[in-house]
Amino acid sequence: MDLVALTDFNLVARHGGFGKAARTTGRPKATLSRRVTELEAALQLRLFERGTRNLKLTEEGRALYERTAALLTELDETAAAITSGAGKPRGRLRISSPLLLSQTAMGKIAAGFALKYPDVRLEITTEDRAVDMIEEGYDLVIRVNPHPDESLVGRAFLHDRLVVVASPELPRPAGDLPAPGVVRGGGNPQTWNVMTSKESAKIRIEPVLVLSSLIMVRDAVRAGVGAARLPISLVSHDLADGTLLHWGDIEGSKIALWALYPSRRLLSARVSAFLDFLKQAFPNGTPDELAAYIGR
Repeated sequence: MDLVALTDFNLVARHGGFGKAARTTGRPKATLSRRVTELEAALQLRLFERGTRNLKLTEEGRALYERTAALLTELDETAAAITSGAGKPRGRLRISSPLLLSQTAMGKIAAGFALKYPDVRLEITTEDRAVDMIEEGYDLVIRVNPHPDESLVGRAFLHDRLVVVASPELPRPAGDLPAPGVVRGGGNPQTWNVMTSKESAKIRIEPVLVLSSLIMVRDAVRAGVGAARLPISLVSHDLADGTLLHWGDIEGSKIALWALYPSRRLLSARVSAFLDFLKQAFPNGTPDELAAYIGR
């Protein structure tokens, strides 16, 4: 297989068209088209469906791209490391991070990493959805309690748990009386199963505020509007100084943050460096470490 033609095919697949690939890379459009045509002839496969305006990978083209893009990246990194005489991290590192971690800690993490590895161009986007790492070009994704995925491997680097908290001015309801609640998502009445040091109990909640961000939920609870379920790392300082009271832990609410990357790819120096940096930031992966990192 012609490695140059394979490289040009990957450029076109990554950028979604001959014209865009040519403009981005400075390669002639006619050359890219010829190389892809030659590769299709050599493989006796159609790799792209060519419309009047759109260019779309065929099923065979997508399979070839997914299996070769990471390998070509590794070849480039190996060549760069050999010619520079060192294997230190360099180049672009794209990461997808969940909203709450991004809002509370990822800015500090990114700044510390950038200062330690100035040759890495770090790009972090905030996504709570399950992104397609290969299709969207991410090197690493951070996810909360991810579903098993045979195409991804990784490690849990942080653990947390949900607790029910409220302002000291808000009395805890007795019996079956509902408590006003601040919730994320749907606004229907809810029942929360909580554990205290003495017993388990059920708390009925009548939502009075429905918010889309846990940061907003915490701020509303601080103002005394109602009770809420929040990660202990987000409210531990409030609990310590009495700004909020702990009504109990949500049963079965263990939270794990995972750093995931494609198993087909040899782990790049950039990804390895970022994983090591996370380990240094959270050596034991406890909620207290995240709370200390977040600050007040």
